[in-house]
Amino acid sequence: MNPSLAVSLGFWQDRPPSEALLTARLADETGYRRLWIGEMATYDSFALATRIATTTTNLHLTIGPLPVAVRDPMLIARGVASVADLSGKDIDVALGTSSTLVVRDWHGREWSGRALRESVQAVRSLLSGQKTVFEGKAVSTKGYRLRLDPPKSAIAVAAFGPAAVRTAAQFGDRMVLNLITPRSAAALVEQMRHDAAEAGREPPKVTAWVIAAVDSAPDAIEQFRRGVVGYLAAPGYGEMFNEAGFEDLVTFARTRPHPAELLAAIPEELIHSIGLTGDAASIKAQLAAYAAAGIDEIAVVPASVDSDPGGRRTLTALQRITGE
Repeated sequence: MNPSLAVSLGFWQDRPPSEALLTARLADETGYRRLWIGEMATYDSFALATRIATTTTNLHLTIGPLPVAVRDPMLIARGVASVADLSGKDIDVALGTSSTLVVRDWHGREWSGRALRESVQAVRSLLSGQKTVFEGKAVSTKGYRLRLDPPKSAIAVAAFGPAAVRTAAQFGDRMVLNLITPRSAAALVEQMRHDAAEAGREPPKVTAWVIAAVDSAPDAIEQFRRGVVGYLAAPGYGEMFNEAGFEDLVTFARTRPHPAELLAAIPEELIHSIGLTGDAASIKAQLAAYAAAGIDEIAVVPASVDSDPGGRRTLTALQRITGE
């Protein structure tokens, strides 16, 4: 059985920020039921989620992954409860560690892997409406209770490394993976299920955010190629691309070439290894590969380009291809 389909907003740097709203509207109109709203360099995710929740009809929203070294548990819980109260809709949340660029450079905070594990526990208590006292080594909160109705949201954990996978297994309602090959996804799902069994829990569901462009329009592939430049040399991602057969490219990326040189070296085949691209048969094969890896839901990140603004054509075609 193929994974169910959801949509995740792309926040493409080469497009107007308002196209995120267009993609959300198109997801609603074309029959998707779940939308993931991350946070990058443009909109505050709570503000954007409130706008989307009050201007769409059928979408169940997940806000995040939110960077736990930047947003503390009280801010996260109050923000989620605010969106739920103002929109009258059920709202879920995802937590993650984000990158050192976002945490250290943009926000001037210290990046901490431990903060993820502790934040999930503290946020869960706060979202249930409890007056919370939590004293961790990286995260603490004392005495706050939501004055708005507790949204009792499901909590997803963004995972890639072993510690984050273990946190998802032990404390999350869902694990979310981003920019992942089916082979790497399978290894992470297997590890998560092992960790969940050791913790005496049912393994959480797994969502993968997957870039998508039906029929691989050239401008869409170019957008995706630009989007992966920063990942090729990153710990973990470099090894994933090595396993996918792109060892020479990863070696080159780790010499720190000029981004334009690295972009020029990225083959289209790399995009196909991490995306829903090509014709209907290719996309069905990739969906089957993610299903075999243990992925329950694919949150489609559609290209938004001149040939397909907001991703309308891709979102519509995926519904037709999967019969959803």
